[in-house]
Amino acid sequence: MKKELIELRINGRAHELAIEPNRLLLDLLRQDLGLTGSKRACDDSSCGSCTVQVDGVPMLSCTMLAASCEGQEITTVEGLADHGGLAALQKAYGDFGGAQCGFCTPGFMMTVRWLLANNSDPSEQEIREALSSNLCRCTGYSQMYQAIRAVIEAEQKAAPTEMVGAK
Repeated sequence: MKKELIELRINGRAHELAIEPNRLLLDLLRQDLGLTGSKRACDDSSCGSCTVQVDGVPMLSCTMLAASCEGQEITTVEGLADHGGLAALQKAYGDFGGAQCGFCTPGFMMTVRWLLANNSDPSEQEIREALSSNLCRCTGYSQMYQAIRAVIEAEQKAAPTEMVGAK
């Protein structure tokens, strides 16, 4: 099959890649670029383990063609790291036991990152709705909700408060 040259931005870095037109984004990330955080679990868009963000929106990479992402910003769980250290969400998942086997965790984190970017104080129901496209077989979800709530509370405490009359 003839390869085509595409340009992708992945985790803030530009990549020029020669790929077959039917190359799945998940395979490109895992096999071609060594970004193995996104997982292959179902191959039919039913579990969310392969979730990445494409231009800030959670997308399932196991059924998405890599060529369809040309010119867009792709963020994987590896792109969450904060200057070589864990992002607050990654740390909270560890602290609260939100990642038992860890297989589904990257997909959940990418979805939660999107949720918090669009809603800084989601209700429990909004968190549940956002995570409804991701499946976990280990945790029972309560540890994940605790981790997410801890991140929200920490961000609220760190947010500057406005003073009346301040300019």
